[in-house]
Parts: sequence; structure tokens; C-alpha cells
Amino acid sequence: MNANHHETSGLSRTQQITLRGPAELADALPFMLGFHPTDSVVLVALHGEHGRFGGRVRLGIPSSPREWASTADHLAECLVEGGTRRGTRPDGIVVFLCQDPAPGETGRRVMERLRPFAQRLRTACGALDIPVYEALCISDGLYFSYCCPDARCCPPDGTPLALSGTSVMAATAAYAGVQVRGSLKDMEARLKPSGRPGEEQQRAALDAAAAAIVPRILEGAEGKGREEVRETTLRLAREALRRFTDPKNPTGPAAPTGRTRQARPAGATAAGDAADDGLIGTDEAAALILGLQDRVTRDRAAEWMEGREGTAALRLWRVLARRCVAPYQEHAAAPLSLAGWTAWSTGDEPTARVALGLALDADPDYVFARLLHQACNEGLDPESLRSCLRTERDARTGSEQAEPSPSRRVRTRAGRPQGARQTLRKPGRQTGGRGRGPSAGVRPSGPATARPGSGVPRPDGQRGTRSGR
Repeated sequence: MNANHHETSGLSRTQQITLRGPAELADALPFMLGFHPTDSVVLVALHGEHGRFGGRVRLGIPSSPREWASTADHLAECLVEGGTRRGTRPDGIVVFLCQDPAPGETGRRVMERLRPFAQRLRTACGALDIPVYEALCISDGLYFSYCCPDARCCPPDGTPLALSGTSVMAATAAYAGVQVRGSLKDMEARLKPSGRPGEEQQRAALDAAAAAIVPRILEGAEGKGREEVRETTLRLAREALRRFTDPKNPTGPAAPTGRTRQARPAGATAAGDAADDGLIGTDEAAALILGLQDRVTRDRAAEWMEGREGTAALRLWRVLARRCVAPYQEHAAAPLSLAGWTAWSTGDEPTARVALGLALDADPDYVFARLLHQACNEGLDPESLRSCLRTERDARTGSEQAEPSPSRRVRTRAGRPQGARQTLRKPGRQTGGRGRGPSAGVRPSGPATARPGSGVPRPDGQRGTRSGR
């Protein structure tokens, strides 16, 4: 579970609007987050005499009521501590509980079932000397207030939400250019395996790729195998990226014979994602997924972050994340982190938070995702990281152009002291494991070693992990 600290929206930076009462608060929530937060608990900080919106945290509602107390304490502490670090301790908090009814359940039943959780959230905030001004449950197109005792404005059976696009908040958001990207469930579905036919073929391709690639990385002398896999992965990724940049280009392993690829349908998410899936073959996807487990390869792929190249890269990373079928789910941390970084870099903060949150669900110890997630949620400017990546790319390009021949390049690499290679450090990742053997930075799994996710012994006797990447 990953709390989204201090989420901000373009609306809060460009427009001001006064909200009065539970109805307008319920209507404003999707515009504050950029999506409809299905199955979520959201806490929003209020500041000053007029209750200006500040930081916010979001988390999936725990399925077990036994976790509600600890979750409430954790969320309240995250919101208050985050605001305190920035010098804006909240003066009040608004709580939202959003959950669709189960089959045979009504919105009112959801509200009553979650009432103990709402009460626990109120006491957790009160324990930090911050009052909860309003606590709302949103379910089945209705909102319910846990705080308002007046049945005239907040009836026990709930009040219908405003029709989409008809409120003052919706009009102001449209004027400010703020988009609501559907529900959280829809956004996550674009980054997860679909469960459609074809997963068995992708699983077999991942098994074969692991058997072929992992030994080359682990057994190559003087890191030669790792470098070869790195260059092969980046070459494949560049070829794939060209297909997404120019969808009518029929070249590549996934191109239908004798046919020209069709451009991605504008505005059709499901159809567009299906078209994107057709641009990458199963063997190619498997090789890219395994190759991106190397942190240096991943960092170089992160350089595709701006303009048309960034837009195309985001689509490629989505495809690869959807191809991480069971039991290779943890391998999705790399393409999901790249998707989150690219979305953040191109200005799509809601998508970035969702992708990075899923990356941490796949691997909670994935440092690259954790640092990006924190930086994005704290409202930092991605330009500092973009500048760092540009500098590394320019330095590497200049070094490669200065080398007169391939043989000279090999000798130079062999003679470079360990740890001298330039890698991204701040902001956005930490290297970790610098002193490890050749297996550091790759996830060894598949038939060549053991079942995916089990890890293999390192040269120093430790099992493989993603920590430090």
C-alpha cells in the first residue's frame, strides 16, 4: 500500500473556486486527483480560515477491518508530517471513502459497513490535534455524510452526485484544462495484464528469454555478457520506439505480413492499447522485459522522456507492463517505473502516480520507483532529473564519438575502474549494491535458474533482490 503524499492538480495552481457543503466537496474530488478514486480512502488537508486545499493522501481501502486502525493512523501521520515538512501543518482535514457496492449491496449498506473506518480516521486525526470537518462516503452514484446530522441536506439514503460536467467545479476545471482520466480501476487496467488469450505464449516467451539472457549476464567474463545484453536491449527498444513514433511503419517483428500498421485511434483507450499491443511481438517483449531489469539499461531508456519520443515511450512501457504475466509480475516494476517517470516528465501527474504506485505494489523495495513516487507526490519539478539525464546522455555520446574504433572502445571499457561508469544518482534513483558481484542490478529468474521471483545465490552467497535499484 502506497500513500500518495501532497497530490496537486493544475486546477489548484491556476484557478480558485469556493466549495460550499458536502455536495460540492464530493463533486470536486475527481478534479483534485485527476481520476475517480474507486475503492479508495482519501484525506485532503485544509489550511487557513477559509479552508484552502493543501496536500492529500490516497490509499486503497483495506479489505480486512482488522487493518483499518493501523491504516487510519498511518494516513493521518503521512498527511500531517508531509505538511509539516513543507511548513504548512493542516488546520483541518476532509475524509472521503469511495467504494462501489458488491453484488447485491446498496450504497447505503457500503456507507454503514465503512462507518467504523470513518470513525477511526476521525479519531486518528483528532489525536494529532487536527479536526475532521467532513467525512463523506461516495458509493453507487450517491454521497453520504458521516458528520452532518441534518437529514434535510444529508438524508440517510444518500444524495445523488451532480451530473458529470454540470457543476461549477466541472466548468472551472474545463476552463483550466484539467482532465479527469476515468476511474482509478480503468487507469490501472491499462498497466496490468488483461487476462486475454495469448498470456500463455507470453509466459513461454519470458521463460525462454530468461533461460537465454540471465546466463549471459551472470556468466560472462569481465561483464562482457552484461554489456552485450544491455546494447541488444537498447537496440530492440529503439527499434520498437520507432514503431510507436511512426505507427504506419510496417517494419519490425510484430508487423503483419503485407499490411501497413494503422495509426492509434485517437481518444479510444481500449482500441488504442490493443493496437499498441500489436506493435510488439511476444519474443521481443520478453527480451525487453528481461533486459530492463538491469538498472543501467533502465536509466538509459529513461532518457526517452520528452516530446513525441516521450509520448511513444509511455505507450511502449505500458505494453511491456501488460506483458508481465504471472509469475513474472515483479518484473513489471521496471516498465511501470519508466511509465511513471515518462508520464510525470510529460506533465501527466495522475498517470505517473498510478504507474509508480503499481510499480511499488509489484516490488516495494524498488528504489527507483520509490524515489520518483515521493518526488512526484511532493510537487517537485521533473526538470532537474531531465537535466541530469540529458547531461549523462550528452557525455556518453561525446565519449563514444571520440573513440576511433570498436577495438579501442572495448579496450577502454575493460580498463575502466569499477564504479567509474556514470550512472544517475540524484534526483530519482540510488545506485545501491556498488560492491556487488556481476549479478547486481538484474533479476535472475526463469527456467535457467529457478521459478520466477525466487532469486538465485549471488557470488557472495546472498539471494538476488531488487533492493538498491
